[in-house]
Amino acid sequence: MPQVIVLNGGSSSGKSSIARCLQEILPEAWLGVSVDTFVDALPPRLREGGEGLLIGPDGEVTTGPAFDELDAAWLAGIAAMARAGAHVVVDDVFLGGPHSRARWSRALTGLDVLWVGVRCTPGAATARETARGDRTPGMAAKQAAVVHEGVPYDLEVDTTSTSAADCARVIAEYAAGHGA
Repeated sequence: MPQVIVLNGGSSSGKSSIARCLQEILPEAWLGVSVDTFVDALPPRLREGGEGLLIGPDGEVTTGPAFDELDAAWLAGIAAMARAGAHVVVDDVFLGGPHSRARWSRALTGLDVLWVGVRCTPGAATARETARGDRTPGMAAKQAAVVHEGVPYDLEVDTTSTSAADCARVIAEYAAGHGA
């Protein structure tokens, strides 16, 4: 069984729902950590652009140096929890594609990690984004494919027409044999 499961997918792809389902079905207790939690923890001035996070009117996301510095600390903290014995399921959005995967790989060096791509068609993600009402319109469609470009996975799931619970079962079954 891996120590860490990293779920990567675009906004509204179903990562958070899968993470909650994994927490219910995996035999050990798993902590769930999300990029949304990290963003919510930022001081307001860093959630409004400049040195921090900027979300454009079309859903384009850019980050500044202060965001990147705190992001590195966030990753190190999650890795420290796993090294201390916690099982962790991570919900992230690899806006930098392979660079984003590499930053996680560096932070998680020496840990058993299961890398999972969470796919969803742009249309389905957009419908979920609209229903949620808490995302910038266009973000889900913009991220649906780009977050996966050049990123290798151990396993991929697609939530377009498969429930989060069924995707979690596939991941849990794979995880049970991972590293064996």
